[in-house]
Amino acid sequence: MKAAYIVKPGPPESIVYGDLPMKEPAAAQVRVKVAAVAVNPIDTYIRAGMIGGTLPEPFIVGCDVAGTVDAVGPEVKLFQPGDRVWGSNQGLFGRQGTFAEYAVIDSEWLYPTPPQVSDRDAAATALVGITAHLGLFEHAQLKAGETLFVRGGTGGVGSCVVQMAKAIGARVITTAGSDEKVEAARQLGADAAINYKTQDLDLAIRAFAPGGVNLWWETLRQQNFDQIVSHLARRGRIVVMAGRDARPPFPVGPFYTKDCTMYGFAMFNAAADEQRQVAGDINRWLSEGKLRAQIGRVMPLAQAAAAHRLQEDNTLRGAGTLSGKIVLEP
Repeated sequence: MKAAYIVKPGPPESIVYGDLPMKEPAAAQVRVKVAAVAVNPIDTYIRAGMIGGTLPEPFIVGCDVAGTVDAVGPEVKLFQPGDRVWGSNQGLFGRQGTFAEYAVIDSEWLYPTPPQVSDRDAAATALVGITAHLGLFEHAQLKAGETLFVRGGTGGVGSCVVQMAKAIGARVITTAGSDEKVEAARQLGADAAINYKTQDLDLAIRAFAPGGVNLWWETLRQQNFDQIVSHLARRGRIVVMAGRDARPPFPVGPFYTKDCTMYGFAMFNAAADEQRQVAGDINRWLSEGKLRAQIGRVMPLAQAAAAHRLQEDNTLRGAGTLSGKIVLEP
């Protein structure tokens, strides 16, 4: 089978697109004929060797996948050949990744794809959708009627945060870097969308939420906690999910005297049963049209190295040439 893999960690150009043996599923494993995969920032960190841990040799890159069950191991109960499935959390903790024509995956990390949902949309929503749900509901306990701020409402995670918050009845304010993206954020359901390049962010937040923000979801890798805490309401919460090397100053006094709380989490630390519960909501919202995948680029799997370069340019260097997810197809 064709696969995008590395022999050792390195730059995007270290990704090889070539032939690897196709494996049979064992025990509770499922073999998926891959229809679509998506690129995430964490994929590039793993490929570059920025995250510790031993990788299989060779290592197939990628976390997200959508496709059709091709074969099942003898212990699999939930799926059978022909079922459409999606999933994430691959390429981690010694597991092989998904950027291949076929992927052998433990069945506990796979979920049924609703009939009306495309493989592209399922793959593009996988990691970012699970991340948004875990942060909003399992950790920060967002409730209907509360006010949420999320930075970057048209990005991968940000767009899911906007839509999921609206799905449960929260008020949402977000940012974008152009008038076109501001309009796109409004189309996703944001009650207020701010062009951070042309508008005063602090004034706009205070105008929308004079009583403060109940939940601030920060997507920046370098956080400004003085700004964040200044906008929190009493008992406000912060979610952080980016910035592995960040060591920003923190306003302890203003934070604790307003009874605030901060949650930091990584989606891949959530157990399989936790993520399966999340997948149920994601499937329902995708089916109802309350959650729409934001796909910025569709490329052939053979261009995995170029896709990783594009993701890095935007994640690490702020190129601004990508809005939404990169989806690859074999």
